[in-house]
Amino acid sequence: MTLLSPTGPLSPTGSLSPTGSLIPADAPFSAEQEAWLAGFIAGISAAGRRDAAAPGGAPAATVDILFGTQTGTAELLAGEAVAGARARGLGATATPLDDITPERLAASSLLLIVVSTYGEGEMPDNAGLFWEALAADGAPRLEGLRYAVLGLGDRGYDDFCGAAKLIDTRLAGLGAVRLHDRVDCDVDYEEPAAAWTATVLDRLAAETGATVGATAGASANGAAAPETPATRSPWNKRNPYRSRLLVNRLLSSPQSAKEIRHYEFDLGDSGITYQAGDALAVVPVNDDALVGALLDHLGAHGDEDAGGQPLAEALRTGREIRTPSKDLVAELAERAPSSDLAALVARGDKSALDAWLDRRDVLDLLRDAGSAAPGTAELLPLLRPLTARQYSISSSPLAHPGRIHLTVASVRYDTGDRRHGGVASTYLADRLGGGADGADAAGAAVYLQPNASFGVPADDDTPMIMIGPGTGIAPFRGFLHERAARGAAGRNWLFFGDQHRATDFVYEDELAQLRDRGVLTRLDLAFSRDQAEKVYVQTRMREQARELYGWLEDGAYVYVCGDASRMAKDVEAALLDVIAGRRGRGADDAARYLADLRRAKRYVRDVY
Repeated sequence: MTLLSPTGPLSPTGSLSPTGSLIPADAPFSAEQEAWLAGFIAGISAAGRRDAAAPGGAPAATVDILFGTQTGTAELLAGEAVAGARARGLGATATPLDDITPERLAASSLLLIVVSTYGEGEMPDNAGLFWEALAADGAPRLEGLRYAVLGLGDRGYDDFCGAAKLIDTRLAGLGAVRLHDRVDCDVDYEEPAAAWTATVLDRLAAETGATVGATAGASANGAAAPETPATRSPWNKRNPYRSRLLVNRLLSSPQSAKEIRHYEFDLGDSGITYQAGDALAVVPVNDDALVGALLDHLGAHGDEDAGGQPLAEALRTGREIRTPSKDLVAELAERAPSSDLAALVARGDKSALDAWLDRRDVLDLLRDAGSAAPGTAELLPLLRPLTARQYSISSSPLAHPGRIHLTVASVRYDTGDRRHGGVASTYLADRLGGGADGADAAGAAVYLQPNASFGVPADDDTPMIMIGPGTGIAPFRGFLHERAARGAAGRNWLFFGDQHRATDFVYEDELAQLRDRGVLTRLDLAFSRDQAEKVYVQTRMREQARELYGWLEDGAYVYVCGDASRMAKDVEAALLDVIAGRRGRGADDAARYLADLRRAKRYVRDVY
């Protein structure tokens, strides 16, 4: 058994164990007993070392907590870590990664990083500049820094928690010492994230002799301490609010190739408060027709036990059956080595495999595998949990009190002899509010996903440039109504587009009214299929380069919302071209200019 000391567990050499746990791994205690004893030992340690704390109730040590986030989750967890640190008598601040240079990092001694991974292993938007500087050859050595990294990701992607892995490895390579092994969280992040936070903070409190209730001050690098995060809503992923769907209206023309709908949800007595720019998470339910077809294929009745609930219910509300998991793909490729799927996997061409899988669901793959397909008991562990889908809110709480609006494109397509549909988009369009199912008729399970980095400027005089084709218009509708309700004087410029003006110009009348009222200063439209040469929002940006750059020089904020794979990249390329063309100082200067905008939170994106 490991030796105990007043500051925590000692290895035979007298140093803290790698995990920082206060209890030896082989101690014969239950989880509850271990938790109680850990707190007891930490309290004794703190009491015995209070002389180490600064006088006057100042914190014994300060922890710099940095976050990189795309949707706000990492920022939320960083805020909770700040609160946890202060509760233990430690000083703490939460700061976006892009606000920290490697030189400021070198001045810190204790560091926690919470970072999500965006796309295929990429840094989130507010961590890219930090990573470029940290990865540079000239980055300073960090031997005086001790750190821990928490990664957020989705195992459905190839480079799971890639951003966290890169940062963790680079910090170690620069000489920093890990306080705790990196923890990589899947979509169900709550429990592992809470355990990581508690373990790391308990260790720091024990080491430093922190006094509970000590005042938290500025960070080691001089940043001011933010306010403790507001009390979290009781409605979350584990306890969603059941909201009635009040409005389900088709926005696009029936003749359109797309189906874009406007939804309004009743907040009732939930107490949910939101800001324009936040997202709403909708917990979907799988289509009963698909569940039935899958049960038929498996030769099951639906009442078989599946982890304590009927199989049909597990498939309906608990498992992802639209998008095949990586585990299922790998299993089927091994079971049916002569299949088309196995050939694609063997080729190692990710793009080709993704394209082949894009319009196929779990039932398609099981049918393709034939007799080699797994049975029910083998299949269930290969299916991912059914997760909530997040949608940018298209309303303002000032203009639309008591309601949240969404603007959603319904996903529908045919593959082979079957009609397919997006899980959440068709749930909203077809199966919510009027069906026979009592729970669905009562409303959708929803919860708020705040996004503090994507919102209307606090200064009502600040100009806004909004770029959002298709359903990317959603948050900007909320922004415009927010500014109208606030009586904001700042100019507002919207770039919007889609395929055809006659069928796809959503919110046309509403935008015209906002323009007539002087809220919408400029509206530049790009309908790609209405002329021989395709025209996109980035085309309009380049056409208006002189005025666009003028707005930037006047302090405008630039917002981008929509498709991350092509649109957002094309828009950024156009923005760089505009800056380089107007400044005449080359591509490197334009990149630095845009980096300054990003660092000042004047260039932000909500992309997916």
